[in-house]
Amino acid sequence: MRLVVGVSGGSGIPYALNVLQALHTLDVETHLVVSSGARRVMSAEGGPQETELRALATHVHDDRDLAASIASGSYRTGGMLVVPCSAGTLAKIAGGFADNLLSRAAHVTLKERRRLVLALREDPLPRPMLENMLRAHDAGATVMTASPGFYHAPKTVDELLHFVTARMLDQFGLDVPGFQRWKEPT
Repeated sequence: MRLVVGVSGGSGIPYALNVLQALHTLDVETHLVVSSGARRVMSAEGGPQETELRALATHVHDDRDLAASIASGSYRTGGMLVVPCSAGTLAKIAGGFADNLLSRAAHVTLKERRRLVLALREDPLPRPMLENMLRAHDAGATVMTASPGFYHAPKTVDELLHFVTARMLDQFGLDVPGFQRWKEPT
């Protein structure tokens, strides 16, 4: 399987790192695109940095390269995740505005009717964002919030991240090792 992973400027870069770690473990070919906004967030939050994300990706693309392979529908992928998905990136995707590689790859994913998962990590949700979520959903995207469950009694932040990662990758039919599903034996 080949997946595109977009990282936009929303808070929550640890989710992107966790997704890339899981995809690396599952031996999934990944095409990483990191927006300039994500770089600013990484710098401000002091968590995972771009070098850590790049080390886990199979291919890394410059967000300004609108001629990259993933900018074309003829380049086959199993879909795309945008994690975290900022409000601005959501608005671009919902409106079909493809001014950088991340939003162009998302546009291509939708036009080719491939799976697009947008993992939002922002609260509260103002009306324009809710409307953009609905527009993205109606265009074919799966809109998720990076909201972990607690029925598996997590004890660490990594367990919370793992839960959200597993739920996102479920959308692509991928099973993340160690994920405890509701009422399944351990």
